[in-house]
Amino acid sequence: MVIKNKKIAIVGGGPGGLTLARLLQLKNADVRVYERDEHQEIRVQGATLDLHEESGLEALRRAGLMEKFKENYRPGAGKLKVLDKDLHIYLDEHSEAGSHSEGRPEIDRAPLRKILLESLDPGTVIWDCQLVSMEKEGEGWRLYFKNNSSHYADIVIAADGAHSKIRPYLTDIKPVYSGITIVEGNIHHAEINAPKLWKLVNGGKIFALDNARSLLFSTKGDGTLTFYTGCKTDENWIYSSGIDFNNKQQVSDWFKKEFGTWDETWQEIFGSDEISFVPRPQYHYPSDQNWESRPDLTLLGDAAHRMPPYAGEGVNMAMQDAYELAECLTGDTFRDIKSAISSYERAMLKRASAVTEITLSSTGMLHAPDAIDNLLKIFRGEEV
Repeated sequence: MVIKNKKIAIVGGGPGGLTLARLLQLKNADVRVYERDEHQEIRVQGATLDLHEESGLEALRRAGLMEKFKENYRPGAGKLKVLDKDLHIYLDEHSEAGSHSEGRPEIDRAPLRKILLESLDPGTVIWDCQLVSMEKEGEGWRLYFKNNSSHYADIVIAADGAHSKIRPYLTDIKPVYSGITIVEGNIHHAEINAPKLWKLVNGGKIFALDNARSLLFSTKGDGTLTFYTGCKTDENWIYSSGIDFNNKQQVSDWFKKEFGTWDETWQEIFGSDEISFVPRPQYHYPSDQNWESRPDLTLLGDAAHRMPPYAGEGVNMAMQDAYELAECLTGDTFRDIKSAISSYERAMLKRASAVTEITLSSTGMLHAPDAIDNLLKIFRGEEV
């Protein structure tokens, strides 16, 4: 095992980083995870996650966590309705015996994180560690954190997401704007605060599509309704718009203008103050990105291959990265760490290139004038 007697630092405690930590510990590796959240009980934002057989589920299988997953996943959470702006329903998987979602079971982010955290040795995750910088020290790295602590590692693995602080130490390749900006929102206690929308979503998902705009909904087990608006905007729209996204009224005014021709039911989003918003311009890395591998540093997940969410691949790619990297680092195939990392990165970048192209195609399709027709063709197995 090329990482024998090496200290490994994983920066970022999302599904990818925690999965990697679990897989490395199963091989008795010396690993620590440095997570910016102050503690384990921080509310986990974002929609539910659908895990795919060959990636997310395979990672859990290798980690010995499938039984825990089965105890915590949410049957039916992936059942989809496709609607237009006037609430006309074109697809309703709740009324079908089978659906495209059955092979992609859904789990909330918080239970998945809990499963992974509880699988790790005590003290593996070091909380309240937001990376500020790092510098070479001997054959490894000295990592400096916002809480004024510092830690040494022989190998650093960036699992710190789309805005990775570590990625620039490996490559200067910049992300490309996709043309779409999302406004993400979370309505807490949605059965009370947005009862019509809660009933419409029915414990599953909604894709509402019209006039090159998208409005996606999903429910969470804690009663939260998560939504994503998708609109074609300039890259700097979140600044040039002048909207204060902490001001519900300003966001509501924008929504009424941008989605002004949509049925009044959608306005229920803004029916209470138990709501939060985050604007997210959607970027992706070039599909031909490449870099020179190092023996002391690599990337996984969004730090390596961020992309829009419209193919549902983000968490699955990260978890597949984790098990492929773990296999390279803990197997007996490679003569040294650089060779192991290089093999992982070549395979990861090739896979990411293909998925990026699929994701960009899906992103464009969902924000085209004929989005519903094309989406239904995909579900029927027809060419678009």
